[in-house]
Amino acid sequence: MSVPTVTDLLMARAGDEHTGLRFEDETHSWAEHIRISARYAAALRTALNWDIPPHVGILADNVPAFSFLLGGCALSGAVLVGLNPTRRGEALARDIRLADCQLVLAERKHLPLLEGSDLGVAAVHELESWRIPQEAPLEPVPVTAADLLMLIFTSGTSGDPKAVRCTHGKVAFPGRMLAERFRLSASDTVYVSMPMFHSNAIMAGWAVGLAAGANIALRRRFSASGFLPDVRKYGVTYANYVGKPLSYVVATPPRPDDADNPLRLVYGNEGAGADLIAFQKRFGCAVVDAFGSTEGGVGFARTADTPPHSLGKPADDVAILHPETGHPCPPAEYDADGRLANAAEAVGELVNTAGAGWFAGYYRDPEADAHRLRDGRYHTGDLAYTDKDGFVYFAGRLGDWLRVDGENLGTAPIERILLRHPAIAETAVYAVPDPVTGDQVMAAIVTRGTPLDPAEFGRFLADQPDLGPKQVPRYVRVVAELPRTSTFKVVKRRLAAEGIDCDDPVWARSGQAIGYALMPRNNV
Repeated sequence: MSVPTVTDLLMARAGDEHTGLRFEDETHSWAEHIRISARYAAALRTALNWDIPPHVGILADNVPAFSFLLGGCALSGAVLVGLNPTRRGEALARDIRLADCQLVLAERKHLPLLEGSDLGVAAVHELESWRIPQEAPLEPVPVTAADLLMLIFTSGTSGDPKAVRCTHGKVAFPGRMLAERFRLSASDTVYVSMPMFHSNAIMAGWAVGLAAGANIALRRRFSASGFLPDVRKYGVTYANYVGKPLSYVVATPPRPDDADNPLRLVYGNEGAGADLIAFQKRFGCAVVDAFGSTEGGVGFARTADTPPHSLGKPADDVAILHPETGHPCPPAEYDADGRLANAAEAVGELVNTAGAGWFAGYYRDPEADAHRLRDGRYHTGDLAYTDKDGFVYFAGRLGDWLRVDGENLGTAPIERILLRHPAIAETAVYAVPDPVTGDQVMAAIVTRGTPLDPAEFGRFLADQPDLGPKQVPRYVRVVAELPRTSTFKVVKRRLAAEGIDCDDPVWARSGQAIGYALMPRNNV
C-alpha cells in the first residue's frame, strides 16, 4: 500500500458535497471544509515567517476551527502544534517555546491560560476572531509522506511531555488503513470526542473520517453521559477512544434500550478488558482494542482468537528483549495455580528490531531520540511477556518496574488481579521505598461506591491463586479518583511521590499474612 499524505486525502474531498463535519448544530460539507481550509492556508502564508520553522500552536477544544486549521496547515506546509489546555503556567509556556511556535491561536475561554507567561517569540491571537480571507484559491504546496504536519505532545506520565514529530504519512496512513479495514464510507459517521491535541483523536478518528469521506461528528469534550445521546443524534457508526472512556460509559446507569443505536464499531487502545466486553454486550457493537503509542514505533491489535487480557500477536519484527541482557525472552511458564513462574526470564521490553517504524523522532530532543533508537532498534519502554502461542501480555512500563526482595515485578499483572474484585472500579499499582532495600508494593484503588472492608479485601487476595507472595500490596490507598492526564492516563509518579503520607485512608499489612488494617494516623 502506497503511503498517502494528508494533502492527498484533503484534495480527494475537494468536490465532495456529502456532509463532512458536524458540531453541535453546525454542519459543513467536505467541499466546504476544504474551501475553508484553503482560506486558513492563505492566512497562514501571510502570517508566518517562512524563514524559520512555520509552527502554529492551537489551544482549543474539539471545535470546527481545529479541523479547518489542520487542513490549512496541510495545504500551506505549516506545522500544527497541539497544545493541552489542562497544562498551566510555565508548563504550558514551556511547551510553546519547545515547539518553536510563531503563532498561537487560542479559544477565547483559554486565553487567560497564556497571560503573563514567557511564550518566546509566539504571538497570541483569539481563534474565534483570527482574520482569514473571504475567499482563497485551493493551491496546496507539494509535500511528501515524510514532511512534518504536526507536533503532538506525549501525555507526560513519567516527566515533561515530549513533542513527537508526526509526518503527513504518519497521520494519513492509519487513516486510510483503518477506513479500508473497517469498510467505512460516506454513509458512516465518525465520532471524535477524544482531545484533538492528542494522537488518538487525529490518527484513529479525524484521519479515518477524512480518508473514508465519512461525516465527522465533533464533541467539544468527552462526556460519558453524553456519549449515547450523541451516537443517536449524529447517527454515529464508528468511534475512537484511548484509555478509560469506555469504562466511564459502562459506569453510567443502564437502560433497556441501550442497544438501540447505530453504533457499529469502536476502535482504540488501553481499554480495560472487562469493560470492553461489557460495552460490546450493552451497546450491541464491536470493540477493537489495539496497542500503540503517540510515537508509533510499535503497534498491533487484538484478533478474534486473542485470549482475555492479551494485547494480541505482534509483527515478526517485534520482539521481547530482556532489559539487562538484550536477549530474546522465553515464553511464560505458569505453575499449578496460574502464577507466572519464570517472570525474571520471561518479562522484557517490547522492541521493534527492524527499526523506527512510524517513529519520526522527537522535536528538539536528541537525547530522547537516542534513548528510543538504540542499535537500529526502537525501544518502547513497555514491559511484556508472551504465552506459548505467541500472544503478548502487558506487564507495565520500565519505569513502573518494582524490585521486591531481589525480584523484578511488573505492575500490570497485579492490577489485573485486583480488578477482579467486584467492588473495585479502578486501580494503579506502584512502588514505594522499602525501609531496608528495594521497593514495596502499593496500590491505589477506586471503589464502585460500595464500602470495601480491609479485612475482606485481604481474604479476597488470599483466594487468588495466581497472586504471588511478592505481588501482594503492602499498602492500599483508597482514593475517590486516580490522578490522570487529559488523555486519561494514570500519573503514577504523583501517587508514588505521595506514598503513604497522604490524606486518603491507607491500609497496611504486617508480616507475611494477607490481612489489612487501617493505618491509625489515617483514621481521622
